[in-house]
Amino acid sequence: MELLIVSVASLFAGFVDSIVGGGGLILIPALFATFPNAHPATLFGTNKGASVWGTGFATWQYSQKVRLRWAALLPAAGAGLLASFAGAWLVTIVSPEFLRKLLPFVLLVVLLYTLAKKELGRTHTPHYSGGKEQLIAAGIGAVIGFYDGFFGPGTGSFLVFLFVRVLGYDFLSASASAKLVNTATNLSALALFIAKGHIWWHFVLAMAIANVLGSLAGTRLAMKHGTGFVRVVFLLVVSALILKTSFDAFVR
Repeated sequence: MELLIVSVASLFAGFVDSIVGGGGLILIPALFATFPNAHPATLFGTNKGASVWGTGFATWQYSQKVRLRWAALLPAAGAGLLASFAGAWLVTIVSPEFLRKLLPFVLLVVLLYTLAKKELGRTHTPHYSGGKEQLIAAGIGAVIGFYDGFFGPGTGSFLVFLFVRVLGYDFLSASASAKLVNTATNLSALALFIAKGHIWWHFVLAMAIANVLGSLAGTRLAMKHGTGFVRVVFLLVVSALILKTSFDAFVR
């Protein structure tokens, strides 16, 4: 029964995450509710072990239909991978508690800005090219990668927002691009969890399969309905993140 519950949660997490990020909103609470006495690091490691497959397959599926700017995204993914590992290392010696209370307000700014700018992310008009785009993309990958390793909630949504706002991508292209960087940051964090022995391999296989199935369904839906649909899902996920992180910071 436990395996069924977390696999279903992984399916829905993969679906949401493939569209605009935020799968952790579903899977991590499900893991904590199902295994209340487990070590948190083990649950986070098991989550990464499943979700990395969903983001990886989503990246592959998006790349078949969406024109990704590989020259900029590969440096971003590389920077994200290294920075995520650094963030994960830092969290072993410094508490990220200060971010817990700050995060809801940062997400609220992202939500209000996106709502105010009605045309934001509607069209794909990259602001930069060549080395400048590579440098800025790598900077985004490094900053959000470090955040993912150090704290984590909303990583996919932050990547989407910055690719839209800073680089000028539309929401569909930004979501596709975010999947590549998020796959790299997940791999980095996963490597650390594996090295520390914080992963339940007997749950990961079924959860990974479910996550991939959900991811493939979500990706197809996003590509079918386009950037307007992704924008709506982005707003819904960010709103849910605000509620969840506010509860965690000020109520729990």
